[in-house]
Amino acid sequence: MERDFLPISREDLLQRGWYYYDFLLITGDAYVDHPSFGTAIISRVLEAEGYRVAILPQPDWRDPAAFTALGRPRYGVFVNGGNIDSMVAHYTAAKKRRHDDAYSPGNRAGLRPDRATIVYANRVREVFGDIPLVIGGLEASLRRFAHYDYWEDKVRRSILLDAQADLLSYGMGERATREIAAALAAGTPVEELTGIKGTCFLAKDPAACRFPAVTVASFEEVSRSKRAYAQANLVEYDEHDPIRGKAVIQPHGNRYLICNPPAMPLNTQELDQVAELPYMREPHPVYDSMGGVPAIEEVRFSVIHNRGCFGACKFCSLAFHQGRMVTSRSHESLLREVTALTQHPGFKGYIHDVGGPTANFRRPSCKKQLKHGLCKHRDCLAPTPCPNLDADHSDYLALLRKLRAIPGVKKVFIRSGIRFDYLLKDPKGEFFADLVKYHISGQLKVAPEHCVGHVLDAMGKPHIGAYEKFRDKYQRLNQKYGKKQFLVPYLMSSHPGSTLQDAVAMAQWINQTGRQPEQVQDFYPTPGTLSTCMYYTGLDPRTLEPVYIPKSAHEKAMQRALLQWKRPDKRPLVEEALHRTGRTDLIGYGPQCLLRPERPHREGHSAPAKAPQRAGKSHAKGAPSSPRNRQKPSGRPGKKRR
Repeated sequence: MERDFLPISREDLLQRGWYYYDFLLITGDAYVDHPSFGTAIISRVLEAEGYRVAILPQPDWRDPAAFTALGRPRYGVFVNGGNIDSMVAHYTAAKKRRHDDAYSPGNRAGLRPDRATIVYANRVREVFGDIPLVIGGLEASLRRFAHYDYWEDKVRRSILLDAQADLLSYGMGERATREIAAALAAGTPVEELTGIKGTCFLAKDPAACRFPAVTVASFEEVSRSKRAYAQANLVEYDEHDPIRGKAVIQPHGNRYLICNPPAMPLNTQELDQVAELPYMREPHPVYDSMGGVPAIEEVRFSVIHNRGCFGACKFCSLAFHQGRMVTSRSHESLLREVTALTQHPGFKGYIHDVGGPTANFRRPSCKKQLKHGLCKHRDCLAPTPCPNLDADHSDYLALLRKLRAIPGVKKVFIRSGIRFDYLLKDPKGEFFADLVKYHISGQLKVAPEHCVGHVLDAMGKPHIGAYEKFRDKYQRLNQKYGKKQFLVPYLMSSHPGSTLQDAVAMAQWINQTGRQPEQVQDFYPTPGTLSTCMYYTGLDPRTLEPVYIPKSAHEKAMQRALLQWKRPDKRPLVEEALHRTGRTDLIGYGPQCLLRPERPHREGHSAPAKAPQRAGKSHAKGAPSSPRNRQKPSGRPGKKRR
């Protein structure tokens, strides 16, 4: 069985009878041969092109010899930091070190370095000298321009310089990887590979750019001027479009970063081919004795039907990686994949997800996008849906019905994000009914994120009325079909634009819904996004207007606590926030109140005072002990939002 995985050791090479190989892929993740993992996709794509490929997962970055364990490849080395940015993998939004890593064996943290792409690439240069070196993956995509780094609280130059790499492949990378590999195998010097879409390179002269281009402020200027940073960030965002996007040039000292236009997304036939490469769909057996690789559990019995997202949430990294043009796989390919899953010895009859970046996107946002690209300075869905939006869900509905009918399949669930405002624009409405009847595993998670209009505008999200309309219809459909399924809203604290008063308003809104969220996400400034630009500059790059930024750790803790005010450990922070905002009217006994007043103990300590009770009544109206407030969602939780 191990021979069906790609080689990860010299012994594996010898078992295959290989005394040389062509390309080495180094990754910050454990080797999981599944199409949800970028390393698996790129390595299998290269293999399908006829190259001999070896993988070096999570090498010991402290030991140069670890990087020569498989010998020197003939043509070049590809490096990525893993499925997620290594700094996000290592640190919480509060910059506290994480104690686990789902992409490592045994959920063990510390098996990759901080800034893994840079560290690995530098080791490659140390041991292999001038070998062609290409960096890619999410970490490289988000850091390809000069970018604000949250962990160092400063602007860093393009990762391409710090990694000492020859090329940077951004986005999903299959097209660029094939072109790079073919050129290197044909003997083309890597410094001549300047015309490949979806790549970046460094040049001494901007004339090296082969495409129509726009120049943004230099690394030095965006480091000095926050206004220049915001203006550059918006251009970089706008030009990430495969139809109308131009190359972006950014000076760095005496050199120029040249970011070629994005590659076209794979079409349906190409997506099918990539999805049906001979993946083992499991972690390499070497990890069995180490506790396996936890990240496989969420995707083992899931299928990905689409790529790209035109949702345009400003805090999401997808816009700078997969892009905003949606493409999808064919029904036939997905039927073959799910039919094969029914033969897996661990399959229990449940497909955990038929999704992707946004589950209910199966086509581009409108016909105009296919010819002209996405509109500049206009989102497809927020603050209100564009009149040209194509929200027909019939193709996704037909796909799900076919998958439900496969022998051996008991249930087909959707656990990727559902864009609820897009769903509401579906002219037929059949998908919503089927979603409620067949595709929810106890609870449906959606992401309203906030309830205050100007915060939602900063996020690129619809106003709360859209969510409330969806919620009400969801409840009616559950009643109609005799279902007891919960709706779990994702909420975010401390996003740029959110004041302490706004956090109080959100706490009041949550209180009115009668259900307090179990999970709250603090805003996490990841490289490249427009929300991170707001966080760093205090400006909205779309308007250059000032934006309030909650930056102090204490204020962020108060904003988060307000969203979970019922937790006893959060009371001091909630009480302080209510006093600071002049909202002590929310401390009392009425149903609108968040906290009960405190009364002193005889020992001098304090404890919550009980509400006055009438004779024969067990508790006051609206008290937290009411059955509605005790109610908790059931069902297996879905996957974490990154």
